[in-house]
Amino acid sequence: MNDDGEKVAGRAGATVRCVGGIAVDADGRMLMIRRGRAPSSGLWSVPGGRVEPGESDEAAVVRELREETGLEVSVGGLVGTVERRGPGGVVYEIHDFEVTAEGGTLRAGDDAAEARWVTPSELRDLPTTPGLLDALTAWGLI
Repeated sequence: MNDDGEKVAGRAGATVRCVGGIAVDADGRMLMIRRGRAPSSGLWSVPGGRVEPGESDEAAVVRELREETGLEVSVGGLVGTVERRGPGGVVYEIHDFEVTAEGGTLRAGDDAAEARWVTPSELRDLPTTPGLLDALTAWGLI
């Protein structure tokens, strides 16, 4: 466990495979969550999380989006991959996929304190997780 009481998978220096779902609606707004737990509690990010053992990336994206936002999504292509250092020397390898909301009702759940659609200018004004704006800009999304 880290100082925030979060269980950290793996040993120091281990890589933890994670996924994220990048959804953009018809009005050009992006789906974001405000994290309710460490790491980056209170900061805004793309919804997502760890890939469970034996789970495909696509299945993990669908599960994480349902848990964190209440939305059912279809998964498209890989948008990009980033690595972020975590507590205890763990490295989170995050594979972000394009997703399309197909149903459900938007609501914050699981470890998301809030979930909402934001415009690119709104996103730039929010406190975001380290490197998020740089990655989204590099990928041509904002």
